[in-house]
Amino acid sequence: MRKYLNQDKPELEKVFCNKCGKQLQLEQGYLKEGCFSARHVFGYFSRKDGMRHSFDLCEDCYDHMVSQFLIPVEQNEETELM
Repeated sequence: MRKYLNQDKPELEKVFCNKCGKQLQLEQGYLKEGCFSARHVFGYFSRKDGMRHSFDLCEDCYDHMVSQFLIPVEQNEETELM
């Protein structure tokens, strides 16, 4: 869950893991630790037509979530990180 200082010029103030509630480390509006962010708008033919869902997970909660998948997460190494 993300909290912003100002809605007109979004600058991150705080980020919390939606699962465990941990506050993630920020420095000058930039995340300083691993965070999985999901943003999805459900389309037609779903039970959530037109609904936007978003959440953030700390790295530990992400690891726990994907460890329960029947089909493993596809992993590829990136050479440039932003």
